[in-house]
Amino acid sequence: MVSRSSAVTASFASTPSKCGSATREPLVCSKAWWRSRVSPWGRDARPRGCGGPTDARDGGSNPDRRDGETNMIDFRLTETDQTILDRTRAEALICRQYAREFDEREAEMIPDTLPETEDFYAGAPALPTAGPEDTQGPVMMLLQTMGSYWGDYSVRLRRPMRGGLGNAALAAAGTDEQKQKWGNLLLSMAITEPGCGSDPSRVSMTAELDEDTDEWVLNGEKIFVTTGIRATGVVLWATIDKSAGRAGIKSFLVEKGTKGFEIPHKEKKLGIRADDTAAYVFSDCRIPRENLLGLDESISKANSGGFRGVMKTFNMTRPLTAAMGLGIAEAAIDMTREELREAGVVLDYGAGPGAMGRLTAAAEKFMRLEALFEASKLTTLQCGWMAGEGLPNNMESSVCKAHAGSAVRQITQGCIEILGAMGISRENLLEKWMRDSRITDIYEGTGEIQRLIIARGLLDYTRADLK
Repeated sequence: MVSRSSAVTASFASTPSKCGSATREPLVCSKAWWRSRVSPWGRDARPRGCGGPTDARDGGSNPDRRDGETNMIDFRLTETDQTILDRTRAEALICRQYAREFDEREAEMIPDTLPETEDFYAGAPALPTAGPEDTQGPVMMLLQTMGSYWGDYSVRLRRPMRGGLGNAALAAAGTDEQKQKWGNLLLSMAITEPGCGSDPSRVSMTAELDEDTDEWVLNGEKIFVTTGIRATGVVLWATIDKSAGRAGIKSFLVEKGTKGFEIPHKEKKLGIRADDTAAYVFSDCRIPRENLLGLDESISKANSGGFRGVMKTFNMTRPLTAAMGLGIAEAAIDMTREELREAGVVLDYGAGPGAMGRLTAAAEKFMRLEALFEASKLTTLQCGWMAGEGLPNNMESSVCKAHAGSAVRQITQGCIEILGAMGISRENLLEKWMRDSRITDIYEGTGEIQRLIIARGLLDYTRADLK
């Protein structure tokens, strides 16, 4: 039998991490080292006195913990967290009702608001007031994202909970005045160009400062802009000095309707069809000088704060992207489990180590997919926990994104293979979820790019050393 905890431990052991340590950890880590950083216990089974956040709230202590050590990872939920997650799942089921319809109406602009959700929240009791001690913080945000996208990926993506990717960039690198002016708008983020994908140094869109009018003049093209049509503004990357490479890349805020800003077409896609993806063209598009995100006009590599600030955005959004994909993977697992139950297939989780050979092929494959899901989920939650503890998680954000991107694809495809013809039938949503899941490994940095980032971090290589 596949042990879920052993699968999770193997997942973490295969991708060593600094885990916030001030010094680099060895590349070969003992099981005891990993157990000291990853809790193998579930929400209700974890023993007290492990030094986790909940123990501190309840007055518990860990006599073995030395000063300066971080808390043991603890993913147990508070009562407030559980109430929010229960409500999130209920709303997700409403979104699921529209999944097939929205997928087939790709060419139409579908309303963002679902009438059932308005009635749902109107009749729901008020949530209890939550302080920092009442919630798991970033971990809870990831769990809520999983629960929300469990309903349907593309319908949920069309109704972003916390704004677009551009809003995250604004929060990471914008000035107080920019946050005040732009914070209430839905902002897309435009990076990809016809000749530039994952390498920002190849950005060809230009921004030239007109000293006479105190305006930036933008020229260039952006493609594959998520939420590109519905967004009311965009954060885009452009170079103010091509010879400076990455140091010359700056981010700019541009509002829809600005002269010289055109949307030539909307992309037709394999999946996430309910959410619009567009192309942008800028032709002598003039914007105020203060629309430079972060107001950093320097081109010094040591002082390119705006670029670094926006890059930090991905440390927040990559775990969220992983959580989004894991939501749809869990939906596929739940649907497949129910179909197997109705078919009389037994999933024996309590059997001994040699039981795998006595399981049916369908049960054996399904349980391996479940273990893969649990491994990816805990990898993602670890990244959120580190953010909540104030620990650096740039490499961990790439680990969880790379792992989830691959796992979600394997899980949705594996569930289809288990169910056979039923899996590809349009009578259920499994084939749609497989199409939607493919994006998890593509946007917010492809799996190949994440593995490059991980390798550079582990081996102390620079971008020039390892491309």
